[in-house]
Amino acid sequence: MYNAADLKKGLKIILDGDPYIIIAFDFTKPGKGQALYRTKMRNMINGTILDRTYRSGETFEPASLDERQMEFLYKEGTHYTFMDQQTYEQVVMEEDVLGDARFYLLENLKVDVLLFGEKAIGVTLPNFVNLRVTQTDPWAKGDTSGNDSKPATLETGYVLRVPPFIEEGELVTIDTRNGEYSTRVKG
Repeated sequence: MYNAADLKKGLKIILDGDPYIIIAFDFTKPGKGQALYRTKMRNMINGTILDRTYRSGETFEPASLDERQMEFLYKEGTHYTFMDQQTYEQVVMEEDVLGDARFYLLENLKVDVLLFGEKAIGVTLPNFVNLRVTQTDPWAKGDTSGNDSKPATLETGYVLRVPPFIEEGELVTIDTRNGEYSTRVKG
């Protein structure tokens, strides 16, 4: 069990049966009375933000979260299926839980899946993934209009800006932390 004095940014606790992560924390000690701990917490399942104030002496249950490496198998509608490499157990995540991570998922990609009990609540992607460009405008040689990038659609449906020399069918490396083009894959 944690008590109010243990509260800090990044701590994961259970509140009303859901896991929360503390995203902001402030400690104040008024002249009289107990110390106050003001927190801002994000629900790790649905993303809602709570502002709560606690007094010293209050206790909290630690969130029992498990992170396992899994392989992305396939997408069916809005359901994404992952498989644990050791136990061959499969978990399904909804598109809204994955958020923008869904744009970087290709079959057989290894990711870390965050589990709360048996429920998958998030994924940690590799920092870089290679995706194929499926649609982009051709580059007109000699175009000096000053445009140093153009939109491109990738095989997962993600649209981003790429340099003008990138053509359809090419593999590009995407930084999953910011969703930006990193480099063209040679070969």
